Amino acid sequence: MSENSEINFEDTAIGFASKSTSDLKKTYLLFLSMRFSWMVDIGTFLTKAALRLKLPVKGIIRDTLFKQFCGGVSIKDCKQTIDHLEKFNVKTILDYSVEGQETEKSFDETMEEALRVADFAKNTPGIPFCVMKLTGLGSASLMKKKQSGKALTEKEQLAFERFKERVYRVADRVVSNNLRFMVDAEESWIEEVIDDLVIALMLKYNKEAPMVFITYQLYMSDALERMKADYKKVSEHGCFFGAKLVRGAYMEKERDRAEDKDYPDPIQPDKKSTDKAYEDALVFATDHIERFAVCAGTHNEGSCQVLTSLMRAKGIKKSDERVYFAQLLGMSDNISFKLSNMGYNVAKYVPYGPVEKVLPYLFRRAEENTSIAGQSSREYALVKTELKRRRKEKADINAT
Repeated sequence: MSENSEINFEDTAIGFASKSTSDLKKTYLLFLSMRFSWMVDIGTFLTKAALRLKLPVKGIIRDTLFKQFCGGVSIKDCKQTIDHLEKFNVKTILDYSVEGQETEKSFDETMEEALRVADFAKNTPGIPFCVMKLTGLGSASLMKKKQSGKALTEKEQLAFERFKERVYRVADRVVSNNLRFMVDAEESWIEEVIDDLVIALMLKYNKEAPMVFITYQLYMSDALERMKADYKKVSEHGCFFGAKLVRGAYMEKERDRAEDKDYPDPIQPDKKSTDKAYEDALVFATDHIERFAVCAGTHNEGSCQVLTSLMRAKGIKKSDERVYFAQLLGMSDNISFKLSNMGYNVAKYVPYGPVEKVLPYLFRRAEENTSIAGQSSREYALVKTELKRRRKEKADINAT
């Protein structure tokens, strides 16, 4: 393939080289079931009911949904997944996917887990980033109140200060361990509070290199302009800028709330507008690559083609640490492993945590695969193609 031609993301031999035929068959059955929303709905309902009744279903969950989308139940348990990905030059972004309650105890526990991840990653070459949602370290309702402009009570202000202390403690540990700290985006009614805090972290930790990354959801109609304004602010202070670009994860919640509270829908009018904003963000990032690091978090093959083309056009090496591609574990392996095989920097988001506590995450992954037009069908078709290719290859070998 010439350097100027498009990447063949249909190359299933490379895309699924990391999976055994046995595992691939399980993946095939899983994505087959995800093609039908009614099956996902029934499966989710039955799983929740079985767990409430304390029926022994954890083993089934662990061998299906959990195995496909999670790295393990603990940091140590993820080691096998991390090492396996590293063999194929795919890095890991460990994501503690337990959704805590709004208690100080829960926030402290999440902070301690984040510190453990940072220390584990320090001695694990396959982990370049640490990532987290800041609602794991502080109250979402408190952030919402602060963003709305309402005055916090003395007790609430103290809680907010403890939240900031936790964030700074985690960021300091991550950066001290020479790792990059990536903060996930959340709902728009708390995002300003999160972004303000991340920008402050950038001004502290990004003086020599892009160590702290902010996340932009490009399905938000104002995301691109916010990114440009944030970059201007950070760069004017002589600091480097880090951004993770995603399309977004809260569209239905955002639209429902806008309708309920009678304010303009903050979401892009259609998918075409979101795609254009995403590509424009990639152009801006690569245009300012001297002081900009970007992680393209996307399962969209077109966006990956755009970024690789921009890199070629602007003389950015495939191995340049300022540019990463990222996908979720268990999804879009045809993108991840093809890009890594070609020498690009690629990382998989690897969620982990006790099976029963990561179920909300797993249910969202299942629902996402049915709600995103063609996502589960695409995954299913690629796996089916690879299984067929392997059968033919085996038959040809046996025939010789």
